[in-house]
Amino acid sequence: MTRVSVHDGWTVRAVGGDAPAHVAGVRIPATVPGCVHLDLLAAGLIPDPYLDENERLLAWIGRVDWRYETVFQWEGAGDEDEIDLVALGLDTAAEIELNGAVLGRVRNMHRSHRFPVAPLLHRGDNTLTVTFTGALSAAERAAAELGPRPHVNRHPFNALRKMACDYGWDWGPETTTVGIWRPILLESWRVAGIAGVRPLVGVDGDTGVLRAHVDLRWAPGRHGPLRLDVEVGDVRAQTWVAAGQQEAVVELRVPNARIWWPRGYGDQPLYGIAVRLDGEQWSGRIGFRTVALDTTPDAGGTPFTLVVNGERIFARGVNWIPADCFPARVGRSRYEQRLTQARDANVNLVRIWGGGIYESDNFYDVCDELGLLVWQDFLFACAAYAEEEPLRGEVEAEAREAVTRLSPHPSLVLWNGGNENIWGYHDWGWPDELDGRTWGWGYYTQILPAIVAELDPTRPYSPGSPHSPDPARHPNEPEHGTMHIWDVWNTDDYTGYRRYAPRFVAEFGFQGPPAWATLTRAVHDEPLRPDSPGILLHQKADDGNSKLARGLAGHLPPPATFEDWHWATSLNQARAITLGVEHLRSLAPLCMGAVVWQLNDVWPAISWSAVDGDGRCKPLWYALRRSFRDRLLTVQPRDGGLALVAVNDSERPWRADVPVSRRDLGGAALAEVTVPVDVPARGTLTVPLPPAVAGAGDPAREIVVAGTGPDRAFWHFAEDVAAALPEPRLSARAEPLVPAGPTGPTGYLLTVTAGTFVRDLTVLADRVAGDAHVDKALVTLLPGETATFEIRTTAVVEPEAFLDPLVLRSANQLVTQPDRVEALDTAGGGR
Repeated sequence: MTRVSVHDGWTVRAVGGDAPAHVAGVRIPATVPGCVHLDLLAAGLIPDPYLDENERLLAWIGRVDWRYETVFQWEGAGDEDEIDLVALGLDTAAEIELNGAVLGRVRNMHRSHRFPVAPLLHRGDNTLTVTFTGALSAAERAAAELGPRPHVNRHPFNALRKMACDYGWDWGPETTTVGIWRPILLESWRVAGIAGVRPLVGVDGDTGVLRAHVDLRWAPGRHGPLRLDVEVGDVRAQTWVAAGQQEAVVELRVPNARIWWPRGYGDQPLYGIAVRLDGEQWSGRIGFRTVALDTTPDAGGTPFTLVVNGERIFARGVNWIPADCFPARVGRSRYEQRLTQARDANVNLVRIWGGGIYESDNFYDVCDELGLLVWQDFLFACAAYAEEEPLRGEVEAEAREAVTRLSPHPSLVLWNGGNENIWGYHDWGWPDELDGRTWGWGYYTQILPAIVAELDPTRPYSPGSPHSPDPARHPNEPEHGTMHIWDVWNTDDYTGYRRYAPRFVAEFGFQGPPAWATLTRAVHDEPLRPDSPGILLHQKADDGNSKLARGLAGHLPPPATFEDWHWATSLNQARAITLGVEHLRSLAPLCMGAVVWQLNDVWPAISWSAVDGDGRCKPLWYALRRSFRDRLLTVQPRDGGLALVAVNDSERPWRADVPVSRRDLGGAALAEVTVPVDVPARGTLTVPLPPAVAGAGDPAREIVVAGTGPDRAFWHFAEDVAAALPEPRLSARAEPLVPAGPTGPTGYLLTVTAGTFVRDLTVLADRVAGDAHVDKALVTLLPGETATFEIRTTAVVEPEAFLDPLVLRSANQLVTQPDRVEALDTAGGGR
């Protein structure tokens, strides 16, 4: 087998639709893999779609047909060679031609396509063209063919097998692009080839068990038998396959196998695997582990608990959306950055949401290495989907390919039928709109589980999220299966999370803006206001800014300036999710999952993300890191009083004497108690606090402090808007870190001592240097306490810039200085 990429010499031009004059008829250099937006941007023909109001200016791209074309050299091959053109990703509705002959017509972004081309190739020049129907036009035509079906947002994304969020979402723009988004290759082979490998693993005592299922393709008239070899480490096995045999299974047993574990439970050893047939080789990596899903009814309802290697896992999770509106420009380095940020926030599970894509192998490779469990949605989201042809055949083909391709990865532990489709049918008025037409139930309950059972029975499957295993129940019942909590964001105060005692929450979230440097790079409104045009275009949630304002009410005063609005909404997002995560973790083992919406963004936006579209960590990221740490102390309301909850999600028992005190805001102890904590590994302990500690004499001026050091917990009897927070008095100094790098300082050290009680002290370091990252945030100090902040940046700046009161922020400023921000005394006195 030989493979040659066909990535050079491409051009793209508009061939149908109403392209603007400066684009119509222009042959533009094209990058493959890539997409038309990136080609137009590189050619200087469009502005950056992510900036200001450019999204609106570029809506025409989705209604134009685009032709990609290249001329490549072919030197010929052996007379007996089979030659295929293999397109690993075409986005989406396209016709492919080689030397004027039509190879096929496709309409699925989520699968590959293979075309025999040997009779059509010429020695020398060969012309390959791929003509795409505009993405908006293609979706509308498909919807007309299948019949209308309900969906969220404006465009019928559910009629076409394309990344749904391309058509706009409540966190992303409408970037209806087309293009050759994954590699396109010429493959030459003889006799037989490897069509796919499913290396399914198990564990038998201390032995790793591999059953390698190898799918084969044969050239017409070829004869076997051929030898098939499989190798894992130094263990080898082989079998012979007869001519025309479509599948072979080879079993290997690896003695004394090292077991793959999720992060926090053990190591992540990976074994190389090689499969060889007639000169062709497939290679990958596997990890030996077992996985199951416990949904056995119990006294509390129906659990939803992942079990890996026999260990019940509390899912400290985040939802993943595509890393970019244009996935072709996302490589391993971007995946490493985002997923490392997840790991560093103490996350152990990433759910790939159903409105995106099956990610590249790079994504799953990084998860394998980091020990991040992957929950993979099949690609259905917030819509009804036709179960008739031609959609049905495309769904089955893409699902079979995805299950096969992703089967080697030990991080992948769950297949899920889709996102909110079953819930939508129950609660969003679909039955009347559908009038008996199919809507996807057959996919979720028949086709997809059958494919998983056939191709990969080692992994569990769930029909949807949210979902109650008993189909007679409402799909979003807290006591049964998975649930999504969205009334808190949409209509309720975030303290409403405490109303729920669910078994597993697969989505809950609260909005906040991106980091300041990200926001000001993307939006240049003068002046910047929450309702200025560019800001509103980057706020995609329905009535999002009003919900942000409602979320602040009762917690923080209305912001007086845009800078205060940015800080207040960022802080409120972090607090809302902290409350939700700590509440859910305090319920373990009744609740066994808290999967936050969302880790990342596709572009610079006001959204639910913890890491913004430019990769900067928002205050929410720091809140997740604290709330998801292995050992958590949290004070929770229980039975009309307060309780200390110790959550021990580590492998060792936790024994400690925890000091708990009720204090005034001056730091004086009003009542104290020592709580002995003895929590088994992976356990939770709840200890009611005595009334002297749990009851405030003056709620506006008193707090509860549990524990010592940076991991202590606080309980605030009054919200900030009603609390007697003092004006922050801080003594601060900033200095370069030493030793310096070869070109100067690699960062700065900020030391802050509180002269008053200071809540949620945070350094918004990116306001000083765009690449600046601080080691901690949301630090609460009692009077006299000191905190140090390590700021890493390649920039050389005046250290005092980090002491600017728009950089060194606290909740106190929002309460005591609603219309002004005073400078800090950097000499040590403070004011």
